[in-house]
Amino acid sequence: METMIQKILILTIIAALGGACAARMPDAGANTTAATSSLSLENAAALKTTESSTTWPEEAGFVIGPGDVVDIAVWKDEALTRSCVVRPDGIITFPLIGDVQAGGKTASELKTEMEKKLAQYVPDLVLTVEVKQVNNMIYVVGKVNAPGRFVMNANVNVLQALATAGGLNVFAKGNKIKIFRHQNGETVILPFKYDEVVDGRHLEQNIWLKRGDVVVVP
Repeated sequence: METMIQKILILTIIAALGGACAARMPDAGANTTAATSSLSLENAAALKTTESSTTWPEEAGFVIGPGDVVDIAVWKDEALTRSCVVRPDGIITFPLIGDVQAGGKTASELKTEMEKKLAQYVPDLVLTVEVKQVNNMIYVVGKVNAPGRFVMNANVNVLQALATAGGLNVFAKGNKIKIFRHQNGETVILPFKYDEVVDGRHLEQNIWLKRGDVVVVP
């Protein structure tokens, strides 16, 4: 009888200890969920930081070049209102002040220069300078679907130029694209890796193209 009672007591103690251990055991599923939520929040924060710290190239002001048509008007003076075609050397000719360098300047820069020159002839001068027609040529050659020369009415980057040319064809080596640019009397070659840019990496390669740039797709 005593042996039976002892066995019952021992079983009761074991059961109590087991319940206490079970009560103290952490919920693995809850921990996993908490860890996952924490990781998700960390990833979201990291993604947000990456996106906010990305520096996109700024669009430069349009620069007048050969072949562009510039409308110049002095208020209430028809004799000083005309359209001027920029010559290959970047010069335009205007009454009273003769030749003016327009190529390489923005419309506001040209306006400022002409105001200084016209002010001695026209009192209370009100001058308007507007680029009426753009002859901004860029070239996309090589393994694209529609290579050629393109007139752009706005600033475009490399990806936009490739899209204008119909995109890369199946034989193109997208990571060996080069941009040829003539500046300061010499030709500069700028690399462009298509896969990196479309994946959102090294976006600084996706530069704004300038008049006369040649994009070569091997």
